[in-house]
Amino acid sequence: MRLKIIPVSILFLFLNCSVFAQVPTGFKPIFNGENLEGWHLSRTTHQGTTPDFQVEENYIIVKQQPYGQGGVLLTDKKYRNFELYLEAKIDSFSNGGIFIRSSESGIAYQIEFDESAGSTGSLYGERMPVSKVMQATSRAKVWKANDWNSFRIRMVGEVPHITLWINGVQMWEVKQPKNDFTAGATAGMIGLQSHWTALFSPAAGEWNGLNSWAPGATHCFRNIAIKELDKNLTE
Repeated sequence: MRLKIIPVSILFLFLNCSVFAQVPTGFKPIFNGENLEGWHLSRTTHQGTTPDFQVEENYIIVKQQPYGQGGVLLTDKKYRNFELYLEAKIDSFSNGGIFIRSSESGIAYQIEFDESAGSTGSLYGERMPVSKVMQATSRAKVWKANDWNSFRIRMVGEVPHITLWINGVQMWEVKQPKNDFTAGATAGMIGLQSHWTALFSPAAGEWNGLNSWAPGATHCFRNIAIKELDKNLTE
């Protein structure tokens, strides 16, 4: 049998493009797989202003260097009504999340990432109270530990109506009784959070007990895409 030799350039192109193969139809990528164009670091968040967000092998990898200093990576663009899709790989002993309708300082509704606490997929507020907190109680049925998992988030309405799917399975849906933003914001940025752990100083001591982020832990993100919806949608 005659074997066909595939040129290295074609093989590389296939591998380089395959990372985008899972973006759902109708969604527009907002991460190009090469650099952080279209994104910026918040310089006003209390989480820290020296987080380590880098692009490696077509995904965003989040570390804490210097250790203890977190932060938030934000889209340059603000979104009102949308569906967001991304895939994430989350280490244990690391805390972060996805911010939706975020302000520059990181005031936002948040989809939590915290495997140690078992709260990954929960809906919380960052720097604001949320009227209705939600938990992804059936997440264990679909979750792939130490692997890539997909998150799809739908957010519409001046009074937010939010739905979360993990690996294609709906976890929860909630219509908040009010807009929880102090100023009633109806649009904001998408954010990726690295949770502050400790001040970077000798006084911080060992990391044990500061379990928001263990040394060497990472969060990874790929296939980040969005579908903007009609601005008048409420449901």
